[in-house]
Amino acid sequence: MGTYPDRLLILFLFFISASNVFGSNICTSQGVTTCRQCLAVHPTCAWCFHEEYGKGGSGASRCDLKQNLIDGGCSPTAVQFPSSTLSIQKDAPLSNKASGTDDVTQIRPQKLHITLRPGDSKRFTVSVKQVEDYPVDLYYLMDLSFSMKDDLARLRTLGNELAVTMGRTTSNLQMGFGAFVDKTASPYMYTYPPEAVENPCFGIHKTCQAQFGFKHVLSLTERVARFTEEVEKQRVSRNRDAPEGGFDAIMQAVVCKDRIGWRPDASHLLVFTTDAKTHIALDGRIAGIVQPNDGKCHLDNENVYNKSNMLDYPSMALMTEKMSENNINLIFAVTNYVVPLYQEYSKLIPGTTVGLLSEDSGNVIQLIVDAYAKIRSKVELELLGVPEELNLSFNATCLNGEVIPGLKSCSGLKIGDTVSFNVEAQLRSCPKEKSHTFTIKPRGFKDSLEVTVDFACGCDCESNAIADSVLCSNGNGTYECGVCQCHEGRLGPKCECSVEDYNPSDDVNCIPKPGNSICSGRGECLCGQCSCHANDFGQVWGKYCECDDFNCLRFKGALCSDHGKCSCGLCQCEAGWKGETCNCTTRTDTCMSSLGLLCSGRGNCQCGVCQCTQPGAYGDTCDKCPTCPDSCTIKKQCVECQHFKRGQYTEDNSCSIICRDEIKVVTELAFHDKNAVNCSYKDENDCVEHFQYYEDESGKSILYVVKEPECPQGPDILVVLLAVAGAILLLGIVGLLIWKLLVTIHDRREFARFQEERAKAKWDTANNPLYKGATSTFTNVAYRGT
Repeated sequence: MGTYPDRLLILFLFFISASNVFGSNICTSQGVTTCRQCLAVHPTCAWCFHEEYGKGGSGASRCDLKQNLIDGGCSPTAVQFPSSTLSIQKDAPLSNKASGTDDVTQIRPQKLHITLRPGDSKRFTVSVKQVEDYPVDLYYLMDLSFSMKDDLARLRTLGNELAVTMGRTTSNLQMGFGAFVDKTASPYMYTYPPEAVENPCFGIHKTCQAQFGFKHVLSLTERVARFTEEVEKQRVSRNRDAPEGGFDAIMQAVVCKDRIGWRPDASHLLVFTTDAKTHIALDGRIAGIVQPNDGKCHLDNENVYNKSNMLDYPSMALMTEKMSENNINLIFAVTNYVVPLYQEYSKLIPGTTVGLLSEDSGNVIQLIVDAYAKIRSKVELELLGVPEELNLSFNATCLNGEVIPGLKSCSGLKIGDTVSFNVEAQLRSCPKEKSHTFTIKPRGFKDSLEVTVDFACGCDCESNAIADSVLCSNGNGTYECGVCQCHEGRLGPKCECSVEDYNPSDDVNCIPKPGNSICSGRGECLCGQCSCHANDFGQVWGKYCECDDFNCLRFKGALCSDHGKCSCGLCQCEAGWKGETCNCTTRTDTCMSSLGLLCSGRGNCQCGVCQCTQPGAYGDTCDKCPTCPDSCTIKKQCVECQHFKRGQYTEDNSCSIICRDEIKVVTELAFHDKNAVNCSYKDENDCVEHFQYYEDESGKSILYVVKEPECPQGPDILVVLLAVAGAILLLGIVGLLIWKLLVTIHDRREFARFQEERAKAKWDTANNPLYKGATSTFTNVAYRGT
């Protein structure tokens, strides 16, 4: 059991009272002792704070499913079961067009209120629409170092054309102008000879204005002539090192919104033109400037940045934050030499675009128009002020109703298109604050959705807690929510036990089975109950300290793959994950091929990865298979083995491995506009089988098989016999006619030959050697008559 000091030390550790586990629900298996702990176990758990609940030897747990508590005798009014709720507090319809001074709404809804329990989630949908003819504020921020001399000359002629071109996009345009060079300190500027301070071009026998950091020249105005007029007044300057102080200028143009004149109800375009690199945060140390940029406006009465030599260049993170706060869309219009650099900057500063500027800025108008069109063609949600304990997941519904899981942006849009995002907010753990408000907004928009979340982590009965209650053995604990929270040194349901009252015979109540260790070797038996040891790895609980939240299977060193909660040796997986270690995702979109078929119809999606089953198939979605037949040929074998129980897959017992489609018998095939292929084939009985291969939105494959195949009918015997007899008779007649024809032809040829030969013969009728007379005369030589 241990010595008295050891037992006294245990009293300073977290004590979990024993409770019998009824059933297998997660609420009763955690051994919690307070209402607050119970609510944190699972969103389905409830707590009964009725004083008499569990008495009479039932040993029922106060933390259980709500219905179990009521069935166990707890009054419904004594059940603490806060529920998660969602209410829409402001839901103005989306606008179609910006008109006059009327309010323009581009996001819906505008205000939500959510109450969340730990582990619970709520879903809501955010719709976004970019209205037509939305006001535009365009601030042109130009590098006036000496290398931009040609660009300045060209810009003097482009003011009117820029206004006309942008006017095709919006009827409400304002333009402003600002310029920058670099910090006015060595080694960024020329300080010797003294004449170079006022005329940095002194050394090259030119005249230019003195170097400056950033200068705001013209506030945003509708008067295009003012823009042209102010640009014509500008002259280039010259700095010493190659990089410029562009980030200083961007920061001031973003945060000095009153000086610049940014309108709250307009798209804000900040066009940044340069042909050089720019200094970044910490570069100021070269000149001894170590104070970080504070992200505030520092323009003097002459609209010149007066903290240029006191504050370092801003970091990209600070710029991103300020641009998000002020809804600025930054356009990098840079020359070919530095395009790769600013493209990398663009990846680190969300909401920026990069355009290739010609050597004299001649294409700047088209560049701005294209960049603005690119900005308007994309909607991307950004999150502001979301607490760490709250997890937000997104599914985007973009063009043609296409749902893209895990994304919070849509691209390829046109003005007037409406997209929506399904958002799930889940409270992973309880923060210190009881309520928090955060914002969801499309990047670059003034419109936003304000979400207020109340964290339902506590119980109402906690406010009625009684300290030093008589119900807790005359003041040995605090009576809270139906149970006693014992003072240090006291144990038991009513704090009736003290460590000094220990009796070795009580140890039998702390041994689960004969031969087992006391409290599973992970606790001390005090007053007949297990007081579990504290553990550096996590929490230990249970009647016999048999449960913990750290002895579960791991995957790649992560407990429950960091996608679940360990509970008494088993991983309780988060939504979207499954498996013993919660390492198997239930997502199927990663297995979807470009044709919209799961694993191209050649495999199964397991844990978000395609397992190709068709021989010869490979690739992330089994889309590559030079030797594969089409999907109809593949699924034909599955229809044969799954529905008709015959064919090759049945003979080699591979049907259950290769074919996992659901078979549905129908009278006729239904029409599906996508993800469906109609097929047919002839079976061994020469019947035509018709079926359809279809994949639903979840990726589940279904084979719809027509119940009645199309089979050929048997031949008519009489017809066949008559046809054969008729054919024989016909062939005989035809044969006789052919023979007669041949004989006639032959006779005619012979007769013609005879006639020809007779005509050629020339006989002498008197001396015909062939002629013989009809009588013959003989002379008898022996006759001697008279």
